[in-house]
Amino acid sequence: MLEKLTNVTMITEFLLMQFPDGKVLQRFYAIFFSLIYLAALMGNILIITLTTIDQRLQSPMYFFLKNLSFIDICFISVTIPKSIINSLTNRYSISFLGCSSQVFLLIFFAGTEYAILIVMSYDRYAAICHPLHYEVIMNRSTCVKMVTASWFSGCVYGSLHVAGTFSVRFCGPNTVHQFFCDVPSVLQIACSGDQILEYVFIIAGCCFAFVCFIFMVVSYVHIFSTVLRIPSAKSRAKPFSTCIPHITVVTLFLSSGFIAYLGSTSKLPSSLNLLMSVLYSLLTPSLNPIIYSLRNRDMKVALNRLFLWKIFPKM
Repeated sequence: MLEKLTNVTMITEFLLMQFPDGKVLQRFYAIFFSLIYLAALMGNILIITLTTIDQRLQSPMYFFLKNLSFIDICFISVTIPKSIINSLTNRYSISFLGCSSQVFLLIFFAGTEYAILIVMSYDRYAAICHPLHYEVIMNRSTCVKMVTASWFSGCVYGSLHVAGTFSVRFCGPNTVHQFFCDVPSVLQIACSGDQILEYVFIIAGCCFAFVCFIFMVVSYVHIFSTVLRIPSAKSRAKPFSTCIPHITVVTLFLSSGFIAYLGSTSKLPSSLNLLMSVLYSLLTPSLNPIIYSLRNRDMKVALNRLFLWKIFPKM
């Protein structure tokens, strides 16, 4: 629905990109993404369940992990179900309100996840570098405040980007070159010169994210220097087993986001852009449960206890 006023186009809906033509391929993509989506949901729900019911998983680290899993469920649910429905129904339109909501939720959950990852790095720093004061530093009240601040910062970050992105005028066609609404793709159809406010938000956000990344790097420099001073190789194994999954998740999250947004602003083929966006939407939420469960002894023990309790409830 386009109503033209002079050179400015009033857009009431957007057209999203579709996967390669052909009903067979579109059905294949829909089934493939549905399976990955269900696997991600099951994996993250399992982590939430284990960290809730198992009394041995009530430490701050697992409290933060529970929040991370919940965020991953929300993050993957913002884009993937809509794209699956579009592929099955062959309808690729999204309303202006739906597009702005999708941008807000995507940035909201991405910003909150990044904040939680920063908090988790500080938790590992306190646990390894200050073990005698750990329970005082990371008490229940402090953990709740940190998580609340993470969710609030993600909400503020998402609100700023929605305000900066959708306050512009749109001069081009209403086709978003992406299978979901994101900031770079929407800005490509904005009038020239109207994107300045959002670019300011992007630059400020990137600078803040970089400072936080430096904070994580400094934290892990202190962590590894402390762990390497432990004389026993066996004693060094446990700290490494709790830090390596977190480092892996941070690396996947930042690298996939960087690649996806770089692709959105480049002149790469549309099919490659779609693949990179799928990678960003699916990769971290799908792999987080595997990374944390396979490399974490406490999670594997809790999982075994859960299955044994289901099989032998009276034992």
